[in-house]
Amino acid sequence: MRSAGEKLGTGYAPDLAHVGAWIVTDGKAGDENQCIGLAETLGLDFEIHRVTPRPPFGWLAPWGPIDPRDRPGHRGGALAGPFPEIVIASGRRAVPYLRAIRKASKGRTFTAFLKDPRTGHDTADFIWVPDYDDLRGPNVFTTLTAPHQVTAARLAAARRSPDPRLIQLPKPRVAVLIGGDSRHLSYRSADMKRLLARLTKLADGGSSLMLTVSRRTPPPLRTALQRLVTEKGGFFWDGSGANPYVSLLALADAIVVTSDSANMVGEAVSSGAPVLLFDLPKTYIRHRRLFAGLAMVGALKPFTGRLEELHYTPLDATPAIAEAMARAFVEHRAGLAPAPRP
Repeated sequence: MRSAGEKLGTGYAPDLAHVGAWIVTDGKAGDENQCIGLAETLGLDFEIHRVTPRPPFGWLAPWGPIDPRDRPGHRGGALAGPFPEIVIASGRRAVPYLRAIRKASKGRTFTAFLKDPRTGHDTADFIWVPDYDDLRGPNVFTTLTAPHQVTAARLAAARRSPDPRLIQLPKPRVAVLIGGDSRHLSYRSADMKRLLARLTKLADGGSSLMLTVSRRTPPPLRTALQRLVTEKGGFFWDGSGANPYVSLLALADAIVVTSDSANMVGEAVSSGAPVLLFDLPKTYIRHRRLFAGLAMVGALKPFTGRLEELHYTPLDATPAIAEAMARAFVEHRAGLAPAPRP
């Protein structure tokens, strides 16, 4: 299957509007948001099914069997109800569920998986992985950035009707997207001090900081960032009021992002604003490949405490991924035998 480098969503894409779909994940925000972004772009009529396999079934994923209480057709299970035409899944604990749907539907339900399932390219009918992953196959589609919900239309709407909490801030406005601890890395005290010093330098230079943090952000860092905004001015989203995330990206003259989240970096480059990466030790090596690719196209530079001038076309691979998946779905459906009559 071709990569998005050949044609980024500019060709004819089959219309999948209102086709029934399930999104299957274990509820991790990063996985679920990617699936939702793809489903919304396709216009699917989707339901979200979150799976919580009990031990040892969760431990054995992605290679082991599905939790028996969630087997297809079991009342009250995660896969209860008639199968949809499409299932989009992500996350290792969702893999056994995708396999179970494929088997129970006798291959009629079209299955799509986002990121490497670790069980081979034939795990699903369609698989998307980022360019920096190693998985390849006839049904594998690759792009530099991941699918997401920060569409050009949403960014344009946020600029037409700007968030009053943000538009009043003096320019240059700098969105600051803070991640947090993960299984790959933890924020050390030295990392927090370095980040705070560089953000302070930016604020002292006249930039208005617009900050949002993650559920994973260490509490001491969150408190220090909130104090910084109180002292220097700017905006810190404390969870009250409407989520300003898209508005932060839409109204930013530059965006600072921490290197623990490839998803946030991918969303940031959809804005067209210069993206400044705060590098953390032990950043996942595969993510470093993404960052190198974005630097090569002129979208990203390291964050050193000052603004950088970068010019690039906004990057959003979601339409290209949606087009590739729509074509794969049509080919899959064309190859099915007529459904037996009841």
